[in-house]
Amino acid sequence: MHGSQFEVGDRVSLPPASVALPRHNSRGVRDVRIIAEECPVALVYDGTTVAVVMATPADLTDLALGFSLTEGIIHDSSEVEELTIIPGPDGIELRLWLRRDPGRRLKERRRQLVGPTGCGLCGIDSLRQAVRLLRPVRHSAGLTPQQIGEAIATLTHSQTLNHQTHATHAAGFFTPDNKSMVVREDVGRHNALDKLAGALAADGTFGFGGAVILTSRISVEMVQKTAAIGAGVIVGMSAPTALAVRTAAASGITLVGIARGSEFEIFSHPTRIINDGSPREEA
Repeated sequence: MHGSQFEVGDRVSLPPASVALPRHNSRGVRDVRIIAEECPVALVYDGTTVAVVMATPADLTDLALGFSLTEGIIHDSSEVEELTIIPGPDGIELRLWLRRDPGRRLKERRRQLVGPTGCGLCGIDSLRQAVRLLRPVRHSAGLTPQQIGEAIATLTHSQTLNHQTHATHAAGFFTPDNKSMVVREDVGRHNALDKLAGALAADGTFGFGGAVILTSRISVEMVQKTAAIGAGVIVGMSAPTALAVRTAAASGITLVGIARGSEFEIFSHPTRIINDGSPREEA
């Protein structure tokens, strides 16, 4: 983010990430529960809205930067010239102004998606984009079964918002030589991973040095975003989809699913999971 400006509009304060709402329990007793907040968040590039997501209103700078990176709008954080967060009565706008080259790429990309209605073919570019393959991840850290267990435990312990609300997903970045973990939470699993991507980019952390750890199932989008981060290992507490496994295999990513402590299943590129001092054989 060299030379970039990041600020929050001062007209309206940002909503909190959680709120206390009244409820009645099963015995009819009235009290309050802490509930996760979500609101519409628009990503606006050079004055044009590209996407609107329902997100937890926290770590929004990370969300803007991470979404831009994992969706291929920018290649590097330095391509964002300015970012302003503007809260409003209907939601929040993340207004990004891009440098010349990424701005031109985005305009060309949007022009390619405009075609005559009813032709039956004008969605072909977006369909290809939905199952896009990124540059294969070739160099990445390996993990032992014990480290996978440690990563799951650390992510579970670090879910501050979820401990309050029981309603948010989390994405963490685990490095084998570091006991700490960068963690981001959101009501949306894609948002949580985008926030993580943005946090890593802002800190100058390279993805090949660690693994992405998820509380959610692993869908193809989560694999694509992991590839954009540059991490060669993705670990999820739930199962993957078949397309996610195929995409991980094609992208050189080790996909580990159904991770419960030190128990897990490896679906692609098992050589990065090191057991008894040696990597597993590739299937």
